[in-house]
Amino acid sequence: MTLYLNLAEFISSRIEQGLYGPGERLPSVRTLSHEHGVSLTTVQQAYRVLECSGLAVSRPKSGYFVPSDRRVAPLPQMGRPILRPVDISQWDMVQELIRLDQGASIVQLGCGMPDISVPTLKPLLTAMARISRRSDNTSLQYSHIQGVLALREQIARLSIDAGVRLTPADLIVTSGCQEALSTAIRAICAPGDIVAIASPSYYGMMQILKAAGLKALEIPSDPVTGINLEALEMALEQWPIKVIQLTANCNNPMGYIMPDERKLKLIRMAQRFDVPIIEDDIYGDLSHRYPRPRSLKSFDEDNRVVLCSSFSKTVAPGLRVGWIAPGRYLPQVLHMKFIGSGATVTQPQLAVAEFIAKGNYQLHLRRMRKQYKRNGDLMSEWVNRYFPAGTRVSQPQGGFTLWVELPGEFDTYALNRLLEAQDVQVANGNIFSAAGKYRNCIRLNFANPPTRKVEMAVQKVGQTVGQLIQMELDNPLTAQQWQPQPSVF
Repeated sequence: MTLYLNLAEFISSRIEQGLYGPGERLPSVRTLSHEHGVSLTTVQQAYRVLECSGLAVSRPKSGYFVPSDRRVAPLPQMGRPILRPVDISQWDMVQELIRLDQGASIVQLGCGMPDISVPTLKPLLTAMARISRRSDNTSLQYSHIQGVLALREQIARLSIDAGVRLTPADLIVTSGCQEALSTAIRAICAPGDIVAIASPSYYGMMQILKAAGLKALEIPSDPVTGINLEALEMALEQWPIKVIQLTANCNNPMGYIMPDERKLKLIRMAQRFDVPIIEDDIYGDLSHRYPRPRSLKSFDEDNRVVLCSSFSKTVAPGLRVGWIAPGRYLPQVLHMKFIGSGATVTQPQLAVAEFIAKGNYQLHLRRMRKQYKRNGDLMSEWVNRYFPAGTRVSQPQGGFTLWVELPGEFDTYALNRLLEAQDVQVANGNIFSAAGKYRNCIRLNFANPPTRKVEMAVQKVGQTVGQLIQMELDNPLTAQQWQPQPSVF
């Protein structure tokens, strides 16, 4: 990363953390030049980046300021999970989240679905149609067990952006990131083992652990810097942890990106305790700023990091094209892949390889980074406007999910029951915890275009939350039997 982008990232993190509030003056160009040992031109370039991102405005002869109309809700509090291994539950609630018909009229604010309506995906559809018409029937054949070579070559080339140097032989193509994570877990762990996971964490990973008969040890996470390394170190000293699993870049559901110094510290800790790391980097390419952040794998010196990703969030989930770089566990992962699903479907691999090779993937990413950043800012503004006082909101640095902490002891499972009657759905916070924590939190998806219908759905959520809170205050015994008031729309 260049000097001016580093400096822009530094100032931006301070703004996002609330150290510079709306309307406040930012450090002068000369001050930053002196403090960081960079030229005046470098500081001016950094401020231009911040202006383009909407984080700073220039006032002639006065300097740079945080926009006065910038509204920032407090960040969610760091969770307090049970600091002992637990069995995973919540499958019933996960089923409820995924059971709804994607084509139904309900506004699905909870599903982790990217926007697949954008024109930058047309070259992919064209490639798939062309491949299906080939007379040699290549797409109907089994591919290599590790995947189509042309795709693995393109993935290896893309990995350089994340600071990783891979060869096609280092990679195995999978049916999405879910299979990559599942094969990694089954290759490394045995039933009864303990897995340390960042908390809150992706609910699909929880169910992988449940199916494998493993116990989860939840490690609290900061909404800005990620997994609490001090708590993780204490856990490693106390428990026989078999593997650490986390999403360091554009985390789901909180959206943070771990700073590089903390990533390096985590790698050093894993080396000291001789524990492997399974990294889910599925959202890494969707960092709201470019260049994208380095992966944990880029700091890996002894092949202990198993890197998993896919094109399900960056391109389209229906492709079911993911991949894994297993490092030292390549033989075990390859065996699990063979006995699990065998070769991955050929046609989507060929289409994605062509999509990347012709430069269309990078064009698509540039569009989606800007769109998701803009959508996320607008979704945060709607939450600030429509939700009751005391609501806390994450400040995602990438991806397209927002983590919202509601005031007090709130039950979002009951909230969802009422919202579905109003054709709205959110993701309950407790499915992101092995032990069912975060019952007062929800995850919102801001991938799709921010239409009036979506804004109305967010307003319904906020109004229903406020009415439930008031009912609980007025009459706790009848709050659970309450029906929502008619919508104002």
